[in-house]
Amino acid sequence: MKKSQSLENNFIFWLTICFMTLFTEIFLSLRDIPSFIFPKPTEIFRGLMEDKELLLSHTLTTVYEAFIGFTISIILSLIIGALIYDKKRIKEILYPFLLISQTVPLIAVAPLILIWFGFGILPKIIIVVVICLFPILISFLDGLNSVNQEVIDLFKVMRARKIDIFRKCLFPASLPSLFAGLKISVTYSVMGAVIGEWLGAEKGLGIYMTRALSSFRTDYLFSAIIIVVIISLILFKIIELIEKFVLRWKG
Repeated sequence: MKKSQSLENNFIFWLTICFMTLFTEIFLSLRDIPSFIFPKPTEIFRGLMEDKELLLSHTLTTVYEAFIGFTISIILSLIIGALIYDKKRIKEILYPFLLISQTVPLIAVAPLILIWFGFGILPKIIIVVVICLFPILISFLDGLNSVNQEVIDLFKVMRARKIDIFRKCLFPASLPSLFAGLKISVTYSVMGAVIGEWLGAEKGLGIYMTRALSSFRTDYLFSAIIIVVIISLILFKIIELIEKFVLRWKG
């Protein structure tokens, strides 16, 4: 039942995409809008094919930065969460700083990170970590704190060590919440990498977009945007598949 519903949803999604593409092509052709303002889908596809080798090189750089930054965010979130989940005072002190890190516009912080750490790959990875850490850590902590206290007390009655309670009770129970944070953050990771590249880089989809825009090649610009969307969807789907495998016990 679920499988057939999923196939139906996928069919409706792709049918909608095809309809919107066809509608856009016809509308832009009838209105005779210049391609440097808004290129037709066929022109975007042509640009994608013309510059595919350069686009592939920039794409690999962006994916690398997003992957490394996202992985570091997961590791830091798991370590910090495991250390402070039962320390109420520390959480009360730490939460405002985590919240502040999300209220400051990334576009304002990113230039400072680039000034401090240069224009290499490192500042882009740091930007990805900054943008991904909060949702993962908060989701993980919420999952750990959602466990019924009576279950924890039962483990204590059986003289289970603190590490055993965490490993066999708290961590497995936190996984659904953790994966919710991962699915949100994995798309943020691509956005963070692109923003960092957009402000200053030698390679990556962000700098590719900047160069395309400065030369009025909006077909190349839209090609890069489409690739960013595709990468985000693929990464989201990968996390979703891992979630289904890890949480297969949930049915």
